[in-house]
Amino acid sequence: MRSVDLSNVTWRKSSYSNSDGGNCLEVSDDLLTTAHWRKSSYSNPDGGECLEVSDTIPSAVPVRDSKAPDRPALLFAPAPWTAFVAAVQSGTFH
Repeated sequence: MRSVDLSNVTWRKSSYSNSDGGNCLEVSDDLLTTAHWRKSSYSNPDGGECLEVSDTIPSAVPVRDSKAPDRPALLFAPAPWTAFVAAVQSGTFH
């Protein structure tokens, strides 16, 4: 399994954690800043239909609009993403 370097991720205690040290859950709002993005080969060079994907986060495939990289990314489980890509490649999905 791949590992992700989380040393530069900012963590915060979840609002669902209690103050006595128990039930502490930390979350990161910027986990995707560790992702290495690449433009999809299906994106065109004139600035339209630009999709970026990252395959560097285990158990998730983040996808974002390269024209708006600061907006939220969509996260897909690997199996459905693989099925989607296969359908696009085969022409089943347009």
